[in-house]
Amino acid sequence: MPTRRLTRPVIAALALSLALAGCTSSVGVSGDYTGSGDGDYTSGDGTTQFFAPENRGEPIVFEGTTENGDTVSSDDLAGQVALVNFWYAGCGPCRTEANDLNGLYDDYSAKGVVFLGVNIRDDAATARSFEKEHAVEYASILDVQDAAVTLAFAKPAPPSTTPTTFLLDREGRVAARFTSAIDPRVSVVSAMIDDLLAEK
Repeated sequence: MPTRRLTRPVIAALALSLALAGCTSSVGVSGDYTGSGDGDYTSGDGTTQFFAPENRGEPIVFEGTTENGDTVSSDDLAGQVALVNFWYAGCGPCRTEANDLNGLYDDYSAKGVVFLGVNIRDDAATARSFEKEHAVEYASILDVQDAAVTLAFAKPAPPSTTPTTFLLDREGRVAARFTSAIDPRVSVVSAMIDDLLAEK
């Protein structure tokens, strides 16, 4: 598949838009998540969205290189529920949610949920340092050079702030998006993962 080459101004604009919107501490859910059976769900402040299966659009297609030099693509997630977290080391809310992401990883990786980070700003050494400090057990794609993964998510549900966490269903479609840190909403994330695992 041909790779779309981005010009420097496009990459710079993407990075600037994420940086300006990023590291917000505005979090929370207005209303309760009651499951995916009755359609879409969006919290009152827009920080949580859940998309009913008929509204999830096309599967996300992406490929990138991790901080350890491994290639990861959407093909590696095929047939599995996945959590994808956009972050970078200097982002305060990314630090506050790290323990909760680790807890979700401990709870759900054994159930077949794939966890993947997407680092939008750092080099490999900086990413590895953060992961060591916060005991992160899953890999991250380094997306700083061409923002290819960010662009792949931009059409269905853009990662408009940092951190942003996505849940993908088994078909690789965006099923949920959490803007800002997830630490006050871990139970909601967990409930949504449970619903995705239960989907046929």
